[in-house]
Amino acid sequence: MQMRKILPAILLTGALTLAASTLLPTASPAHAASAALSIQIDGAAVQSDVKPVLSHNRTLVPLRVISENLGAKVNWSNSQVTFTKGDLKVTLKPGSTSAVKNGKTVQLDAKPYIQKNRVMVPLRFLAETFGCKVGYSSGGSSTITISTTPLVIGQTPVKALQYEYHMTMGGVISQISGNAYNQTIYDLLEQNKGAKVDAPANYSWMPNIDVPGSYYKLGQYDFLDKQGNSIKRYDIYDLVGAFPAEELAGFEKDLLYDVTEDQWYIFSPSAAETIYEQINTASRNGFLKEISNTVV
Repeated sequence: MQMRKILPAILLTGALTLAASTLLPTASPAHAASAALSIQIDGAAVQSDVKPVLSHNRTLVPLRVISENLGAKVNWSNSQVTFTKGDLKVTLKPGSTSAVKNGKTVQLDAKPYIQKNRVMVPLRFLAETFGCKVGYSSGGSSTITISTTPLVIGQTPVKALQYEYHMTMGGVISQISGNAYNQTIYDLLEQNKGAKVDAPANYSWMPNIDVPGSYYKLGQYDFLDKQGNSIKRYDIYDLVGAFPAEELAGFEKDLLYDVTEDQWYIFSPSAAETIYEQINTASRNGFLKEISNTVV
């Protein structure tokens, strides 16, 4: 039996793309993409099929890819776009210079619009919304740099999140460098700890299909400082389900092992799935780097 692998990334914007292309105005000739412009977030180049645009001395960027890489979720409904992050909720509509942020109307310095089925929004608005710093570097091409605040555990800034999972034969180790991804995953781990429990009687990297109540490790999450030293580590375990339901009664589906504290907790299965989604998104957008792969 193999462990769950990272699921293939599915674009968040399927519904957004269809609705936007049929219901909303597309870019006018005045909104011309600059092939020389590129975007970096926390030092990583942002991968997008739509380039930033300079229009009337304003820079507009694709909403989905920037917002995702800043830790937000994007949704399309009723001809408008909503993106959320924690307690933040913003709704805007292409063609309108106003948006609603946590129930209050705010003004944008340029109208959002559709460019190649992507919603383009003013960069300044996103930077202010997410509290980011924006800079510009020039040379042979111009780069927009977006900087976010790193996750701090204790008093130590996190440089990267090292993620490891195993298959029947071999395993994969990767690192995520984006500050927003690291913060989001850390919050999901910490905020979804359930009651403290004792360590299970049987647990390992590989599923044990001989003993009911065995757990196998879905993933290992190690937050590293700039020297590559571990600051905090968590392991997520899943109950081996290859037994009749009556033999699994009383066992929790997922457990979290806080390795740093040497303490086990009941863990939320939905939080585990959301963490996988974050890793998939980081991989799709170029924020996940594979360090080693021994899967055969």
